[in-house]
Amino acid sequence: MRWTMVVLASCLVTAGCVGGSSMAERQDENVQSSLQYDDVPCDQLLANRNALAQQNNLPITAKPSFSNPAMGFGPFTPDMRSKARRDADKASGEIDAMSRSIERRDCGNPKKKDKFALPGSKPSLPAQ
Repeated sequence: MRWTMVVLASCLVTAGCVGGSSMAERQDENVQSSLQYDDVPCDQLLANRNALAQQNNLPITAKPSFSNPAMGFGPFTPDMRSKARRDADKASGEIDAMSRSIERRDCGNPKKKDKFALPGSKPSLPAQ
């Protein structure tokens, strides 16, 4: 029994540590920075996010998800998700990063007035 546990533990370590293929590592890769999208014009970013969400059948509010592996075995659990699931999880990370950039820059919202005026007052005309 003891020998079996040693062999099982070494197999888990080998399976999880080979080439960065553990589920925890691959799920962490799905989280992206929103700063990379700050240089993209708002209208183009909105269109890209919506197209990516539609292409992967995800909502525009998608966020990366993380599994809860057995106690302490996260780094050793091999990634056994299907390619379609991995692609959808990656797209969720991209959509979330785009959405955070859109929200931070107030894309899609009307521009706020730069000058304040009293309600009911007319803007002054320039002198000629």
